[in-house]
Amino acid sequence: MTIDLIRDVLAWCSVINLSLLLWWFMFFALGHDWIYRMHGRWFTLSVEKFDAIHYAGMAFFKICIFLFNIVPYLALRIIG
Repeated sequence: MTIDLIRDVLAWCSVINLSLLLWWFMFFALGHDWIYRMHGRWFTLSVEKFDAIHYAGMAFFKICIFLFNIVPYLALRIIG
């Protein structure tokens, strides 16, 4: 495997993961009540706790994208 191939893979992983994060945010922002009702059938959560769980999940996912995709991509751009 060459550095160029790894760099391309990391770039596409970043694009795909950021797209998933954007989709998650848009789905959550536009369909909040529907998602809450759907999850309310299985779990007893307040709206505040439900929102906190989703925002924490989005924050964790974003940190992972930066840590495992974007930072290694930038490091390979610097050395390559």
